[in-house]
Amino acid sequence: MQRVAFKMKLFKGYEAEYQKRHDQIWPELSALLKETGISDYSIFLDEETNSLFGVLKVTDIALMDTLPAKALMQKWWAYMGDIMESNPDHSPVSLPLKEVFYLP
Repeated sequence: MQRVAFKMKLFKGYEAEYQKRHDQIWPELSALLKETGISDYSIFLDEETNSLFGVLKVTDIALMDTLPAKALMQKWWAYMGDIMESNPDHSPVSLPLKEVFYLP
């Protein structure tokens, strides 16, 4: 099991909408994430900067790396693209974070 952390950027004024969309996450998207070995997935919001910090566990990074090719993942990205920084392919601008401390 590997832990992965990353940050993204939410547009100002869309905090409640982001929360709402994740409170109502599509069941088929949750299932897809689990099928690709993702678990213990959390996203935190820094309200001062509107930075989003994601942390998850994954059994196989290569399997997780297949997500961008999935139509459902692309549909979710398009759905979220109006409220957060996105790439031309609609994926969120996501920067990996380097782990500097861990207490198991």
